[in-house]
Amino acid sequence: MAETLLETWGPDYPFAEGLVIPVDKPLGWTSTDVVRKVRTLMRKLGHRKIKVGHAGTLDPLATGVLLVCVGRATKRVDELQAEEKEYLATVELGATTPSYDLEHPVDARYPWEHITAEQVGEVLRGFVGEQEQEPPLYSAKKLEGRRAYEYAREGEEVKMRKASITIYSAQVESCGLPEIPRVEVRIVCSKGTYVRSFARDLGERLGSGAHLVALRRVRSGGFRAEDCILLEDLQARLFPVVKTDETNPV
Repeated sequence: MAETLLETWGPDYPFAEGLVIPVDKPLGWTSTDVVRKVRTLMRKLGHRKIKVGHAGTLDPLATGVLLVCVGRATKRVDELQAEEKEYLATVELGATTPSYDLEHPVDARYPWEHITAEQVGEVLRGFVGEQEQEPPLYSAKKLEGRRAYEYAREGEEVKMRKASITIYSAQVESCGLPEIPRVEVRIVCSKGTYVRSFARDLGERLGSGAHLVALRRVRSGGFRAEDCILLEDLQARLFPVVKTDETNPV
C-alpha cells in the first residue's frame, strides 16, 4: 500500500514505490494542472519517467481535496475514486447559468422571495438516496468520443445521458434567506456526482433557478481537507531552502 503520511517523507523518499499526496487544490487550477505541477517537481528530483495521476476531478472553480497518486500509487486511482466524497457547496438561488456555475454569466433570473430556510431543508431531504443525475453539458463527459464541453462551445445541442449516483446526506450548513438568496449545503455523495447539477436541480425543486457559486471538497474517502498540503508547501518540502548564518557567511 502506498505511503500517505506526509510527515514521513521528503526529497529522498522513494516516490516510485508509491505515494498518495492529498493536495488542497487552489482556485483556478484544473486537476490536470496540479498533476502537471507534481510531475514537474518529481522530474526536478530526478524521477524522469515516474507516473503521476489524480483520483477524482475537481473543476477549476472548486478547491479542496485532490488526491495525487505518484509512482505505484497510480494503480490505486480507481479504488480511491470509488470512495465517497464530501463537499461544501454555496448555491445562489434565483438565477441560472449555462454551466450551472460561475464559468458562464447568468442567462436567466427567477423569483426566489417565496423560498424559506425551512423549505430548503425539506427539499434537501428529498435528494437523499440513489438517483439518476444529468451531467452538465459543460463537462468532460465523453459523448461519441468527444468531450461534452466541445459540443457546448460549438453551440451543438446534445442529449446528456443520465448517470446513477447516490447522495448519502444533504444538509443546510448556513443560509442567507430571507435577506440573501444564498445557501451553503454540506453534501456527502458517491463518485460521479456533479454538484453543479445538484445546484441546478435544487433550484428547480424550489420553484426557482439556482447555480453554484463556490465549491470545496472537504473529504475524499479517508482524506480530509485539514490533512492536505498546499502546492507551495509541497514544493518547499521537496526543495527546502538552506539558511545560512548571516553573522558567519560561508
